[in-house]
Amino acid sequence: MTDGSAAQPSRLERRKARTRAALVRAARTFIAENRMNAPVLEITRAADVGMGSFYNHFDSKEELFQAAVDDALEAHGHLLDELTGEVDDPAEVFAQAFRLTGRLHRVEPELSRVLLANGPALMSADHGLAPRALRDIEAAAAAGRFTVGDVRVALALAAGAVVGLGQLLHSEPDRDDAETTDEMTVALLRAFGMTGEDARAVCSRPLPGLPG
Repeated sequence: MTDGSAAQPSRLERRKARTRAALVRAARTFIAENRMNAPVLEITRAADVGMGSFYNHFDSKEELFQAAVDDALEAHGHLLDELTGEVDDPAEVFAQAFRLTGRLHRVEPELSRVLLANGPALMSADHGLAPRALRDIEAAAAAGRFTVGDVRVALALAAGAVVGLGQLLHSEPDRDDAETTDEMTVALLRAFGMTGEDARAVCSRPLPGLPG
């Protein structure tokens, strides 16, 4: 009989994980503040770790920044999976994910700026938002809910809308983020072949709450 201790991370592994997480958090802040030219020493100071610890995890500053972007995209993707997991209609899954992402620009402004600073990754990454949006577009098309000739073109349209929406909400802080996001979602759904009435009905349904 075992107590399962062999499956538990060691103290060293936990310390290494904390150090990596601190570096990634610091990198996300630097990306959000558009300070990607900052030296490694400044990043390690912000993370409160030693310079040697940095090179135990990353070969370069660029590798760290990429890890920060990847982690941000994947974390948001997992959040959307959790919040849309009970929805059966694939068109509504897509709409709900877009509506939640739009609201994220105000709820999580730092994460929003990381996403906006890496707009192309929203469409081309093999993790995070892009594969989930592609999955939902394909499912909605297969179910007859969307009418799209090329799902990749539809994905590019959605990615551009995410970036454009975020920039609009940051540049106009007094703008109603929920109303603006839902209007953008309706426009996207109509571009994907839904009627205006159906699109507005989907976008009028209650959303699960975002953390924070």
